[in-house]
Amino acid sequence: MSSQEKKLYIALISIHGLIRGKNLELGRDADTGGQTLYVLELAHALSQHPDIGQVDLITRRVIDENISDDYQVPEEQLSDNLRIIRIESGPEGYIAKEQLWEHLNSFADNVVEFFSQQHAFPDLIHSHYADAGFVGSHLANLLAIPLVHTGHSLGRVKHSRLLASGLSANEIEANYNLSRRIEAEELTLATAERVITSTHQEIEEQYELYDHYQPDQMRVIPPGTDLNRFKPPIGNEADSEEYKLLTEHLTQPDKPIVLALSRPDKRKNIGVLIQAFGQSLELQKRANLVIIAGNRDDIDDLELGAQEVFHHLLVSIDRFNLYGKVAMPKHHRREQVAMIYRVAANSGGIFVNPALTEPFGLTLIEAAASGLPIIATEDGGPQDIIGNCQNGFLVDPLDSDEITQFLLTLLTDNSKSQRLISNGLEGVRKHYAWKAHASRYVEIIHPIIARSEQLIRKPVQPRSGLYSDRAIISDLDLNLIGDEQSLQELIRQIRQHRKTTKFAICTGRRLDTALRLMRKHKIPEPDVLITSGGTELYYIPELSANVAWARHIDYQWSPHKITSLLQDHPGLKKQVKSEQSHFKISYFIDPEIADIEEIKRLLHQEEHTVHVQVSFGQYLDILPIRASKGMALRYVADRWQIPLERIFVAGGSGADEDMMRGNTLAAVVSNRHHEELSQLSEVEQIYFSSAPFSAGILEAIDYYDFFNTCRPPEGMNE
Repeated sequence: MSSQEKKLYIALISIHGLIRGKNLELGRDADTGGQTLYVLELAHALSQHPDIGQVDLITRRVIDENISDDYQVPEEQLSDNLRIIRIESGPEGYIAKEQLWEHLNSFADNVVEFFSQQHAFPDLIHSHYADAGFVGSHLANLLAIPLVHTGHSLGRVKHSRLLASGLSANEIEANYNLSRRIEAEELTLATAERVITSTHQEIEEQYELYDHYQPDQMRVIPPGTDLNRFKPPIGNEADSEEYKLLTEHLTQPDKPIVLALSRPDKRKNIGVLIQAFGQSLELQKRANLVIIAGNRDDIDDLELGAQEVFHHLLVSIDRFNLYGKVAMPKHHRREQVAMIYRVAANSGGIFVNPALTEPFGLTLIEAAASGLPIIATEDGGPQDIIGNCQNGFLVDPLDSDEITQFLLTLLTDNSKSQRLISNGLEGVRKHYAWKAHASRYVEIIHPIIARSEQLIRKPVQPRSGLYSDRAIISDLDLNLIGDEQSLQELIRQIRQHRKTTKFAICTGRRLDTALRLMRKHKIPEPDVLITSGGTELYYIPELSANVAWARHIDYQWSPHKITSLLQDHPGLKKQVKSEQSHFKISYFIDPEIADIEEIKRLLHQEEHTVHVQVSFGQYLDILPIRASKGMALRYVADRWQIPLERIFVAGGSGADEDMMRGNTLAAVVSNRHHEELSQLSEVEQIYFSSAPFSAGILEAIDYYDFFNTCRPPEGMNE
């Protein structure tokens, strides 16, 4: 832009939360978190760009004796060309974002009045989150000002997370006003010229769920990182408090540190690092492993999921005898994180993120900016980060051997390690610093403001209801898998109807082995993954475990007593540890020796109320009485509010039988006709396909006209 050209005036709108220019109260509540920090840092970065003359960050004015007076100041000047404008709307007091919807029209009118009174209107409006999107759409349409939007999180995705927490659909609507939020997001997508996202996966897996999704509308600009805080070591890190924190329990503290930093969550998959260390004496010889997994006083006081993670970690350390080689500090403060990275970098260490899925990967950027090479999961945001920075390796997070191989490569090849460190430092400056973010942002908005690059919208066909109205549920082994060509055609059809049709996989496998098999066969992550025979439910995109389901099935469940009772039972052999889980005890069974009915009687006599099922003629699983694939399916269907009559189930083993009996639309693929499900041939509403594997599923989908009328042919049930 030449000096004669008018500099741009940008209005950022972020309505909820507590926003001020300094001392942000991050974590004070659910509304004052990452979004408030992001918007404030974006505002600062844009205000420093030479093409921008004025930035207003517009939020809600709050007068409340329980919070600081800072939030009632109508205008807070942060620099010569940056200010926070607080607009009155609704009650004076501070209220949660879910309660703001009735006041947003008033907020929009008051913003228009503010612009009119100052006799200046912005060149661009940028809304943040759904509530601001609603206001931004109103302003853009009224004032003919182009709108850019950042969602931060999306209602359709939030719906899945809330279902995973155990809330019913009615409770979700009552507490979170999700229908209003999703309608606002659809309106925003229908209005905005551009939508800014952090990763390509966010576009493909989240925005694609919306009726007004327009791929050409989307632009990826990752959030910036504070390079004044996250920076390479200077050599005095061994004298720091953080060095003692990381090394006090290590026998040889001077060895390079392999660092992992995450929440104690099963999805973060930290245990694979202990497995990698435990199986490699060379790795133990060359490095220490340090795991920062939140803060804890007493593991027993943590929520159940975190307890399970720490139990697994401690058992693994003991199994491999890694004492003195692995450290898991109990406490750290947020302000210590930057130095923790530098301590690891100064040691010649490596940062590893082995999460099963990682939507963005902020820790990878922070680690790279601190001078660490990285190894990260191939699922999600790390693909973009390592693609941009060329500073590490993407790995299958379930393959400990691959992780070991790359760790040893970095620990033994100093020139490669240094090259990756250098690439990371340069890549972060180029792609992930706020200055780089602002430059890319200005490149995108200039042609929009100049009206030289307008979005050509493709026709859309909104669905009749707010959510999907039907679902496909299938077993994995010998059902989906077995015919790659038909599998890919089935996946194509599921993707094509993603907005109306939920997709779930229901398997006897554990989460990790199911994910490994799905990745091998390029099966996309379903909306829900039901694992371990129906005892565990995980919701996409973050593989959120349904904790309410776990509480529900933990009824009169005594796994240790059951294991002891059946320890020497003839014809039973316990399967390997990797096939066991808290709610599933798995055996190999020799049907020539073991009598299923006798086993059931024995368990009943000892007052164990359980569910016993046999799969493929050789596997026996014992589950809590409230758990099975069919029970899990019905629980999920109730949460989705999809009638069983609009759910298609493809099964292949005896464990699938209770999914298929009842009101579902069911099918048995031909390669399973003559085995455990052959008895279902007498059940009229179950279709027996003439084709095997996924081809049989496709045949049954056509038979039921699933994507249209979604019912059996006339006369089938007469």
